[in-house]
Amino acid sequence: MNKNTAIAKFPLRLIATGLVASFLSSISILIIASPTLAHHPNGGNVPSTFAEGFLSGLGHPVIGIDHLVFVIAIGLLAALSNKLGLIIPMVFALATALGTGIHLQSVDLPLPELVISASVLVMGIFLAKENKTNLALLTVIGAIAGIFHGYAYGESIIGAETIALGAYLLGFCLIQLGISAIAFYLGKLLLKKPAFSSHLPLRFAGFTICGVGFAFLSNAILG
Repeated sequence: MNKNTAIAKFPLRLIATGLVASFLSSISILIIASPTLAHHPNGGNVPSTFAEGFLSGLGHPVIGIDHLVFVIAIGLLAALSNKLGLIIPMVFALATALGTGIHLQSVDLPLPELVISASVLVMGIFLAKENKTNLALLTVIGAIAGIFHGYAYGESIIGAETIALGAYLLGFCLIQLGISAIAFYLGKLLLKKPAFSSHLPLRFAGFTICGVGFAFLSNAILG
């Protein structure tokens, strides 16, 4: 590599380092934020109107740090897959709606918080790996995780009327698809850079997600 090539690649590496640092800082700030907000985007009150249901649905996957990190992870993993990669977040979003329905039917799933935390850790591991993970396997794991994430979402909507419930489902499906799509296209953008052909920035993000997943998993086990 000649001197000019090295100089040209340096800004790209600097940008990647900045993105990773920003990601780490954002996650740290969010984790420090009051945990009482994590699963109560509507202040703990059951939504009673379409607007309340929709806004609550938009807020739940964002305020819940474990949910948010998982959605980012599947978006980045989709970027590492082929053109069908976006099927992962799509299946996940549908599975979350199913999981909410399961909760509303008073069906108990075993250890939901433990499974949700473990799912974040597992997706972080897949993202941090040097080799790509099979798309079908990621989709199946995403679907199973989605049921448990959706089950947790259902806690905030128990007792709501049909209109508010429908708006809630619409809200959290849209926000999850939106966040994962942003992560997907940012990931693809980074992968197009010659300096990042080894998807190193995404692997760094994977290590960070592993740390978040491990923290939540430890808390679920010891809490």
